[in-house]
Amino acid sequence: MKKFWLFVFAIIVSFVPGIIGGFFSPMSPGANEWYNGLIQSVFTPNGWVFSIAWIILYTLLGVALFLVMKSSKSRKSKSVPYALFISQMCLNALWSYLFFGLHMVGGAFIALVTLLMVAIWMAGAFRSISRGASYLVWPYIVWLSFALYLNGAIIMLN
Repeated sequence: MKKFWLFVFAIIVSFVPGIIGGFFSPMSPGANEWYNGLIQSVFTPNGWVFSIAWIILYTLLGVALFLVMKSSKSRKSKSVPYALFISQMCLNALWSYLFFGLHMVGGAFIALVTLLMVAIWMAGAFRSISRGASYLVWPYIVWLSFALYLNGAIIMLN
């Protein structure tokens, strides 16, 4: 039963940036008008794709965190992976605030570059604890790379 609650905790924690970002998403008042007024890449997916992708990605991150948490490795060996996980979650929420909240597209781009680097570092750190956890982070890294392209396209086109 302890593992079940650990799993639930890991999933909930992984959704925190999405919850914070939801306050600034295109669905929130004012953000939709601004976002829809931007010239976007022809590869920008429909809004519902972002919602589904983030649900899947946050779930994968939660499962990855759970695998690290339940590992028999020492707490000390998990300190860097935990710090990286928290760092990337903060950067994830920061991107939403910068992009949708403040409309600072360039600042959001810088935050996203940093987030991508931290996520790659985290995947490596997770690998030393659980290979499965590391593999679960890679779809997130791929999506962040795509998001970086989309953010960069908005900078170039506007």
